[in-house]
Amino acid sequence: MNESRLENFPVSFFSMIMGMAGLTIAWQKAAEILKLPSMIGQFLMPLTMGIFVILLLLYTLKLWRYRQAVTSELHNPIKLNFFPAISISMLLLSIVLLPISQGFAHGLWLFGVSLHFLITLYVMRVWIHHEKFEIHHINPAWFIPVVGNVLVPIAGTQLGYLEISWFFFSIGMVFWIVLFTIIFYRVLFHQPLPGKLLPTLFILIAPPAVGFLSYTALTGEIDAFARVLYYIALFLTILLLTQVSYFVRLQFFLSWWAYSFPLAAITISTLKMYHVIGSAGFYYLAWAFLGLISLVVLFLLYRTVKAIRYHRICLPED
Repeated sequence: MNESRLENFPVSFFSMIMGMAGLTIAWQKAAEILKLPSMIGQFLMPLTMGIFVILLLLYTLKLWRYRQAVTSELHNPIKLNFFPAISISMLLLSIVLLPISQGFAHGLWLFGVSLHFLITLYVMRVWIHHEKFEIHHINPAWFIPVVGNVLVPIAGTQLGYLEISWFFFSIGMVFWIVLFTIIFYRVLFHQPLPGKLLPTLFILIAPPAVGFLSYTALTGEIDAFARVLYYIALFLTILLLTQVSYFVRLQFFLSWWAYSFPLAAITISTLKMYHVIGSAGFYYLAWAFLGLISLVVLFLLYRTVKAIRYHRICLPED
């Protein structure tokens, strides 16, 4: 990568790992619940880990050589919210690795939780003491710091950190409700999201879908509240899929990766519903979502590689 492209290497690239890790977990669960071949999940695991290491090395190199460019992203009201994607990627990879190596997963989880907590504190301090944010700056990407907190219990409960898991779950769920309200106010009563950020609407699916997985990990059952979380996520998925005509016309940006992790989250949640409840409806829905997220990630990988090859990515912004 040449120096100019390194300087413009965006932190939002880590949303790619969120999608890839989500797909990997979905296939791991599908092998367990739907009795599908485990080789797909086994293939995706090192691929996702490898891409994460490459992105982490590149962004570390950017931090070393172009600290001012990183500082600029930290002060940008939109890009700021993609920094937690780094720690979220670690949390997701700890879930991926948990069935293979609990020791490695444990270490990665501890580092990811600690880093995410620090980033959450920083982001919320910026939110509280800002001097330049306006209503048009908010978009569903602001959920990313929140989603990371809700993710903590999925591996945390299996590693024995019950109270810590409840702590992070509580943070995530409360601020999800707060941000959800503000974002809907912005969408309904202010100018529409720009095309570049329109794919981030899919992030609306993630908090209730991940919240469902974390809540059931904490309580060990699918009760009334768990059902509310799942069906909110399912409704938002259906709502957005019925508007696909708006999304297919968009020019490709890295923000397209916002389609991936939320779709993976609803896929995993549906697999969980089928596994516990056993309804045929969830069985067919799980198959449909698994096929959809697999095609989406494959297409996103193709478009991302193509954009990199033809130098349409990592460019200075207008």
